Amino acid sequence: MPGISPDIISHRLSVNPAVRPVRQKRRAYDPERYEAMKAEVDRLSSIRFIREVDYPTWLANVVMVRKPRKGWRMCVDYTNLNRACPKDSFPLPRIDQLVDATAGHALLSFMDAYSGYNQILMHPEDQAHTSFITDRGLYCYKVMPFGLKNAGATYQRLVNHLFAPLIGHTMEVYVDDMLVKSRTADQHIPNLSAMFTILKQYKMRLNPTKCAFGVASGKFLGFMISQRGIEANPEKIQAILDMTIPKTVKDIQSLTGRVAALTRFISKATDRCAPFFKALKGTKRNITWTAECETAFSELKEYMGRAPLLSTLEHGDILVVYLSVSASAVSSVLIQSKDNAEHPVHYVSKALQDAEVRYPDIEKLAFALVVSARRLRPYFQAHTIHVLTNQPLRQVLQKPETSGRLVK
Repeated sequence: MPGISPDIISHRLSVNPAVRPVRQKRRAYDPERYEAMKAEVDRLSSIRFIREVDYPTWLANVVMVRKPRKGWRMCVDYTNLNRACPKDSFPLPRIDQLVDATAGHALLSFMDAYSGYNQILMHPEDQAHTSFITDRGLYCYKVMPFGLKNAGATYQRLVNHLFAPLIGHTMEVYVDDMLVKSRTADQHIPNLSAMFTILKQYKMRLNPTKCAFGVASGKFLGFMISQRGIEANPEKIQAILDMTIPKTVKDIQSLTGRVAALTRFISKATDRCAPFFKALKGTKRNITWTAECETAFSELKEYMGRAPLLSTLEHGDILVVYLSVSASAVSSVLIQSKDNAEHPVHYVSKALQDAEVRYPDIEKLAFALVVSARRLRPYFQAHTIHVLTNQPLRQVLQKPETSGRLVK
């Protein structure tokens, strides 16, 4: 399969020379995993994604992972190699900003590259570092495999280069998630054509089974986006609705983790979860599930069953921030007024720590504004925002002793 020219990009491994190479000992596999691994090695060899290698300095084991539906996925345990490689600091886009920039468009197209990572070649000098062991011999990757620490950064660097004229205008890209967007239906074909011209120029291939063209809504980076706005992923909501009463620490951690992924949609999320965190106090093995926990659990499920649609914004929209404080948390909601109604844009919530709990309510309110301004920085920079309150927040923030404490 043709890949991206190495003149454009190839994946390099910046291995710390002070780290001693690790050669993992060969692991045993049951017959089912062994046959699946054998078949995958044959396939990768036939399409020249891997090659045999002699005397590698780094050597890793294969890990066979069962696919959700059927079959096995072959991965390589690059834990030791990754520890020896410093993190690539190339920035990934902010997911919230990409989602905001995508919602509100009339037509959308979602694209997925065919074995996207594998379309980038490994630099010849680094191929041997990707070596892995099988019962049939030692192999290394000629293409960039999954599992390498900085593979995502390399892929983002590639797509930023390829689609630079389109990103932020008619296209958004997050690593291997690509999307073309159009304000009107008649713009969509020209926008797609511009994207396909680039794909053809650089010989990047798409996976047709994972592409959707010219649709009104779809899932992007874990959110449902459409012209109407932004909605929570129904699968993530259903995962909360299907949960039974937590009985262990792990159960509560699972619950709060699922809530954390949806906090943008949840009013006063920290207050709603406070009883669950209280239940974790005490011994590490057991939890104390109280009536307060039961009420909070039921109310959370009821709320998630009608999770709000978050509004899309236009340049120049004037927004409003409402602030709220409690004994243990500060919260806010960013609001857009449209069609004589108020529509939520983003919810924010933060637990109070240590001395913050002892702030007077007026200072907690000021702290809520500081937290909101930090979390919602792009909105505060791009829009005029009114803070509606019956408290003299300006006077509080202008006091040296208060302002210094709040911005720490």
